[in-house]
Amino acid sequence: MPNPFDDPDASFHVLVNDEGQHSLWRAGPPLPAGWVAVTEPLPRPEAVRVVDDAWTDLRPASLRVEHALRALQPYPDDVAAAHRARGHWIGQTFTDLLDETVARHGSRPAVIDGDRVLDYRGLDRAVRALAERLAADGIRRGDRVVLFLPNVAEHPVAVFALALLGALPVFALPAHRERELADVATRSAARAILALGRPADAEYADIARRGAPAGVRVLLVASADLDAPAPASRRESPARPDAVAFLQLSGGTTGGPKLIPRTHDDYLYSVRESAAICGLDEHSVMLVALPASHNFTMSSPGILGAIAVGASIVMCPAPSPDVAFPLIERHGVTTVALVPPLLIAWLDAAHGDRLRSLRTIQVGGAKLSEAVARRVRPELGCTLQQVFGMAEGLVNYTRLDDDEETIVTTQGRPISADDEVRVVDDHDQPVPTGTAGHLLTRGPYTIRAYLAEDAVNRAAFTADGFYRTGDLVSVDERGYVRVVGRAKDQINRGGEKVAPEELENLLLGHPVVHDVSVVGVPDDTLGERIAAYVIPRHGLERAPRAIELRRFLAERGVARFKLPDTIEFVEVFPTTGVGKVSKVRQRTSEQAAR
Repeated sequence: MPNPFDDPDASFHVLVNDEGQHSLWRAGPPLPAGWVAVTEPLPRPEAVRVVDDAWTDLRPASLRVEHALRALQPYPDDVAAAHRARGHWIGQTFTDLLDETVARHGSRPAVIDGDRVLDYRGLDRAVRALAERLAADGIRRGDRVVLFLPNVAEHPVAVFALALLGALPVFALPAHRERELADVATRSAARAILALGRPADAEYADIARRGAPAGVRVLLVASADLDAPAPASRRESPARPDAVAFLQLSGGTTGGPKLIPRTHDDYLYSVRESAAICGLDEHSVMLVALPASHNFTMSSPGILGAIAVGASIVMCPAPSPDVAFPLIERHGVTTVALVPPLLIAWLDAAHGDRLRSLRTIQVGGAKLSEAVARRVRPELGCTLQQVFGMAEGLVNYTRLDDDEETIVTTQGRPISADDEVRVVDDHDQPVPTGTAGHLLTRGPYTIRAYLAEDAVNRAAFTADGFYRTGDLVSVDERGYVRVVGRAKDQINRGGEKVAPEELENLLLGHPVVHDVSVVGVPDDTLGERIAAYVIPRHGLERAPRAIELRRFLAERGVARFKLPDTIEFVEVFPTTGVGKVSKVRQRTSEQAAR
């Protein structure tokens, strides 16, 4: 019987079984019992590469992610063609965006980080030098690399270096700790975690090493990489505009984040339009006060929008007034993005004309109260721009020339005329204009599916491609959105998304805990705070203490922003008519205040 490996035209599946063993199987004959194909038929050299070269972790979950990326069609062919025909998608990649800005604004300051200033040519040089080093470290096209970096110049350098290689950044947050990093790396089947290697910030490397799953390397990027000489030859990026550019994290409600696949085409369309809506140009100076890996900070218009127009980016290591205000004065910052709790802190701390260079303050991440919104112009002397969006796509802005009532009472209108917005009742029927309902959306930069989440996708997306955001909104006759609340259980604490089930599962592991329920409670400053209701075990020698449970969570690597703000010990939980725990009643201010 001829050996199929002797046939140069043969195609092969990569197979895996439940024990994690792997094999190749020629396409055509039925698969052997107990084995699953995790790739489409591939030419022999590519199939062998998948098995022998590109993978250090061949567990089924890892191959599932690889297969999902290979099989992913981000948008139907006719939809993609329509977006190109309308000029939304122009075939631009991240590398193209940077190349075009370097050609136009090469000598202008690009990234300011403390006393270090990279102009656009210097940024390009650092990007290309880091790309060569990462390539030498084995990072290849399609590899997922978890970025674990704070607000430093190395962050945009790393993003564009990975894009140049065709690798996919996966954006962890600097507040994440070992547990979250391990989860993100596992979910994305990451090849490596790229962490900050500055000696003064050694905690990032230490956390990454402790959190890295087996087989996931930890690579470091540091100030020396910003000064590395340009490589002798100029690498061409293998990335395609219609391919996935990176994986963003959703704020999951079921114990962990989902992976959001964004393409170069769709994401950069939103970036370019956002920069225009927000009035960015080469004379703008943007303070990066929120975490650089947040979708808001990246693209609304964010770091990428600033780079698209040749503006300057000032990295702010902490968003508190004592750190941010001197940077605004020193660099003449014109625009900044904040979440509501930070805006309140800035309003309370601003005196005199320290912020006189500011033209625009964007506020998003959580709903801004009207009372706070009305303070911005009289107290800070600049324009408030409300932003309501999501990492999955849809972004709404109040416009800079909107009347004051629109700015302070709405969360804006969509970026694009081709953003489709539906507001529906519990039965998916449209509600009258101005009536609150569930927000569904689709458009030229909103995803059609999460990565490798078939069951979730069936619930999160309609058959005709609308994304169920989980938000409750009303939309007026002009298309302006007012956020009413959320249908999802996810807690939005000051712009950081927290999954109740994750905390509940961890707290149930404490020896004093019999049962636990975690909810988001309305809070004037944070939007929501985290309240944990705990039923202690019977027969304890002494009453449990809240501080012990917080310490228990912290010792398990839970990020600080996820720790419950209040922990209340109760005898029973309120229930619904069918005996389920009533989280609605637990969220009421009466119980939360007890």
